[in-house]
Amino acid sequence: MAEASRWHRGGAPKPKLHYRKEVEIRTTLQELSLYFIFLINLCILTFGMVNPHMYYLNKVMSSLFLDTSVPGDERTNFKSIRSITDFWKFMEGPLLEGLYWDAWYTNKTLYNLKNSSRIYYENILLGVPRVRQLKVRNNTCKVYSSFQSLMSECYDKYTSSNEDTSDFGLKQETEWKYSTPNSSSPWHWGFVGVYRNGGFIFTLSKSKSDTKNKFINLRLNSWITRGTRVIFIDFSLYNANVNLFCIIRLVAEFPATGGMITSWQFYSVKLLRYVSHYDYIIASCEITFCIFLIVFTTQEAQKIREFKSAYFKSVWNWLELLLLVLCFVAVSFNIYCNIQIFLLLEDLLKNTEKYSDFYFLAYWYIYYNNIIAITIFFAWIKIFKFISFNKTMSQLSTTLSRCLKDIVGFAIMFFIIFFAYAQLGFLVFGSQVDDFSTFQNAIFAQFRIVLGDFNFAGIQQANRILGPIYFITFIFFVFFVLLNMFLAIINDTYSEVKADYSIGRRPDFELGEMIKKSYNNALEKLRLKKPQKDEDNKGMKGDLAEQARREGFDENEIQSAEQMKKWKERLEKKYYSSEIQDDYQLVTQQEFRDGTTTKYKVILSECLTK
Repeated sequence: MAEASRWHRGGAPKPKLHYRKEVEIRTTLQELSLYFIFLINLCILTFGMVNPHMYYLNKVMSSLFLDTSVPGDERTNFKSIRSITDFWKFMEGPLLEGLYWDAWYTNKTLYNLKNSSRIYYENILLGVPRVRQLKVRNNTCKVYSSFQSLMSECYDKYTSSNEDTSDFGLKQETEWKYSTPNSSSPWHWGFVGVYRNGGFIFTLSKSKSDTKNKFINLRLNSWITRGTRVIFIDFSLYNANVNLFCIIRLVAEFPATGGMITSWQFYSVKLLRYVSHYDYIIASCEITFCIFLIVFTTQEAQKIREFKSAYFKSVWNWLELLLLVLCFVAVSFNIYCNIQIFLLLEDLLKNTEKYSDFYFLAYWYIYYNNIIAITIFFAWIKIFKFISFNKTMSQLSTTLSRCLKDIVGFAIMFFIIFFAYAQLGFLVFGSQVDDFSTFQNAIFAQFRIVLGDFNFAGIQQANRILGPIYFITFIFFVFFVLLNMFLAIINDTYSEVKADYSIGRRPDFELGEMIKKSYNNALEKLRLKKPQKDEDNKGMKGDLAEQARREGFDENEIQSAEQMKKWKERLEKKYYSSEIQDDYQLVTQQEFRDGTTTKYKVILSECLTK
């Protein structure tokens, strides 16, 4: 400790350039610069995948097939149909008129390209549309004995085990015979079930009149039965003006409760990746992305080899690994999609009389887009790793790390109360209010209540006694009590962090100082700023601390010496200075408790001997 006292008095010689520290800072700065280049490249790559025309193409197609009303009934369209009768009206009306565009608005023949329809005169209908249904067998559920005399048939909800694969009806054409599912085709996740591929399938004709006669024949022969659980309408379009494919799927589900639930999917994707000059710029960004991925993987492998198990103790290292995994998954998806497009696209376009199943390609392309979106999200989050040179950001990260345990404890209490209210709402209002129809919907509805979006009238109408009690108590305990407790935890911790930073208990911002110094040097070389003659002595403390570390002192000794030096300066200022500054503060009780009698003896002896 005596050597530490000599160190804090400045007895040690002024150290030379801290080569090791500056190398570490320069390495961090180079890593930050390299990462920014990677991030810019990734942004160019991701924004190049998205085209503003995708939204407009989806909007135009959805307006045509979803919002067009049934002839004779302006209130009925695909979104609002709820019966089999309305479904056939849609098939023979808006769907038929929307698919077949073979003449200009003046009734003049406009195109003659293998008799292909051009929707809105710009979008080529690829192949022919396909319609398929999935059914369930009779007696897949059990009728209660007292009602068996009234109802002998029972059709359960759709599952793969309940699916009906037997031929029915006329048993002549493909629409009356079961087609086995394709193993490579994805399943469809609907509102009331998960449906696999296959079923009873038929394709439409190139002729509008033939297709209409087909619909009438199916309707008259009861192609839709009580066992029908879902009908899919699939077709694909291509717009050469914007180089986009639009894959459309209209879904009509027939739940076991009766009625009909409609849904839809519109996927505008760019399957032909490299056409324009800008596309080749994106291709160069993809190559650069792979090079960065190899470099970052090599760096992380070296860190793991060097630090071994200690490497996995840092949250930022886990984020690095997650980002690398996502990048490799994205590259794998990209390669797989390009291979599938190369192998299948030509075959799908050869025969225009058959259905072109572009849904498979769009499905994997959408997954690739989702992976890229998650990747760039975590890539931006990683920037927080380099914010230690900024005081405000450092305060934020320190606040979050300090209050983490308190937040975890609060979260346990919060979610116990939150899920208790969610189950209460689901059981009381689930059969009456759409927001509480499922337990998951009840959870999301409560988050919306916290944000001020709620349907109090529906809750009150469902239960006039428990509804208001549920709403008032939930608002009081969750909104007024728990959320304010959460804010209090954050606020108190932030106040503590700011207090620590104000008295010097903060991390060093050497990287920020180096950036600032480099900026000032650049201005001085450009003669935009006068050079400073007197060097600032603010870095002396850090220089002495670094020298002490190299001489073998541990951190406890260095901190003790720094505290002793601070006490000495304040005592000298109080008892030996000719005037007292206005901002002078006495030694606090906390500082007194942190010290020891020995430290005060050393300080007083040094002050008296001086």
